[in-house]
Amino acid sequence: MRFKSKNESMESKNQFNPMLDASDSNMFVKLYSRQEKADYQSGHNIHENLSLTAKIYRVRNSYTHNTGIPEEIHDTRENDQMSKNRYIFPFTRVVGQDDMKKALLINAVDPSVGGVLIAGSKGTAKSTTVRSMSQFLPSRPAVKGCRFRCDPRDERKMCSDCRERLAADGRLETVEVPTEVIELPLNATEDRVSGTLDIEHILETGKRKFEPGLLAAANGNILYVDEINLLDDHIVDLLLDSAAMGTNYVEREGISFSHPANFILVGTMNPEEGELRPQLLDRFGLSVEVKEEYILERRMEVIKRRMQFDADPVGYLDGCKTELDELRERISKARDLIPGIPIDDKSISMAARLSAHFKMEGHRADLALMRAARANAALDGRTEITRQDFVEVAPMVLSHRIKRKAFEKTNFNDAEVRDCLDKM
Repeated sequence: MRFKSKNESMESKNQFNPMLDASDSNMFVKLYSRQEKADYQSGHNIHENLSLTAKIYRVRNSYTHNTGIPEEIHDTRENDQMSKNRYIFPFTRVVGQDDMKKALLINAVDPSVGGVLIAGSKGTAKSTTVRSMSQFLPSRPAVKGCRFRCDPRDERKMCSDCRERLAADGRLETVEVPTEVIELPLNATEDRVSGTLDIEHILETGKRKFEPGLLAAANGNILYVDEINLLDDHIVDLLLDSAAMGTNYVEREGISFSHPANFILVGTMNPEEGELRPQLLDRFGLSVEVKEEYILERRMEVIKRRMQFDADPVGYLDGCKTELDELRERISKARDLIPGIPIDDKSISMAARLSAHFKMEGHRADLALMRAARANAALDGRTEITRQDFVEVAPMVLSHRIKRKAFEKTNFNDAEVRDCLDKM
C-alpha cells in the first residue's frame, strides 16, 4: 500500500469532487459566504479573502466541467421566458386600466421619468400588461459585439470597451436589437442581480473578468420585478440606485468594475402582502393604483377577450397587429418630439406650485412632474406642455409621495390639482 505524501493529500482535499451534486455545491456556496463575512468582521488579510474567493470559483467551474451544466443555466430559463412574451395577452386589448397603461407609455417615451410602481389586487392584469410591452416597444440600435448592448448614439452611456473601440476606430458597427422585458426573480441574490468579478481569473492573469448579471441584461430594456414589496430591501436599493445613475458599480475584495445600466424599472405589488418603505416609494417616478372592474359590461368584455385569446393566441395576436404597430409608431414619434418641447417658466411654475402645495420633500417630485408632463404632451403629438398635462400626470407623481401617518390610508384628490393650478 502506498501512502500519500502530505502535499498530495492537501492537493486532493482542494480538488473538486466530480460526484458533488448541485445541492452540495449550493451548500458550499452558502458556507463560503458566511465564512467570507466572518473573515471581513475579524479583519483577515485581503490575500486570505482572495484565496477563499478563488476556491468558490474553482467549485463553480469544476461543477460546470464535470456535470456539463453551465452556471449560466438561469440565463437560458430567462431567455425561454422571453420567448413566451409573444404569446402574452396584448397590451391594447386590456380592458380599462387607463392610468396604468398611460404610466407605462410615459416611461417608454422618456425613461428619465424614473420608472413606475403598480399596486393593485391580484388578478387585475398588472403582470400581463407589463410583460406585453415587449410586443410593441420600438427596436433600438446597439453596438455590435458588445455584451452590454451599449447605445451607440451617446458616448456617455457606453461601456469602457466601446469607448476604447470608438477612440481607436472612430466609429462603431451597430445592429438593431429588440427592446425586451427582463424579469427579476424574487429569490435573486445580489451577485445574480449586479454580476460578479472572477477573482480566480484576476489572481491567475492580473486582468479583470466580469460575469454580467441581470442589470447588464436590462441595459436598454425594461427591468420588471413582480411582487417588489416582497423583495429584500437591499436588492431594491441596488436596483433604484442603478436606475437613477444609469451605471452599475460592482466591487469585490477591493477590485471594482462598472458598466452602463440604463433601464426602465417597473414594479408591481399587492398591498395586502405588505408595503414598500417610504424611502423606496419616493424613488419611483410614477405610481398608479389598479382598480377592480365592477361594471357588468366591462367584466363581460374581460371574459370574452380572454376566452378568445386562450382559444387561439396566434390568431388573436394577428388580429391586433395593426393596433400594436400603430402604438409602436406613436412611441417612436413621441421620442422624436421630446427634445423639441420647450421647458418654459410657465411649465416650471406649475410643477413647483404643485409640489409646494402638496408639501413634497426634496425635488424628485418637481423633476418627475416636468418630465412626465413633457412625455405626456409628446404622446399626444404636441410640442408644448399644457395645464392638462399636469392634471393628468400629477396623481401618478404625487400620490405615493404624500406623507401619511401610521396605518393611515388617504385617497389622492384629483380636484385639488385643478384648484391649485387655477390659482395661478
